Amino acid sequence: MFPEYRDLISKLKQEDTHFARLFEEHNQLDDKITGLTNNPVTEGLDEIEELKKQKLHLKDQLYDILVKADKEAK
Repeated sequence: MFPEYRDLISKLKQEDTHFARLFEEHNQLDDKITGLTNNPVTEGLDEIEELKKQKLHLKDQLYDILVKADKEAK
């Protein structure tokens, strides 16, 4: 996710607890979605779509923080 911001992500994960929490929550949702999608019993659940929306919302928040931090660094 966001390879162009790899160094900034590492920095923010160490220095910004809010960013680190959002990043961890995003990764946990990603793992949960992958597990549900790969399970033939749960692969079609509506819950997966809701989790994907939550994950996208987190990704948008992370991106906004990254863009702001990148602008401030320049």
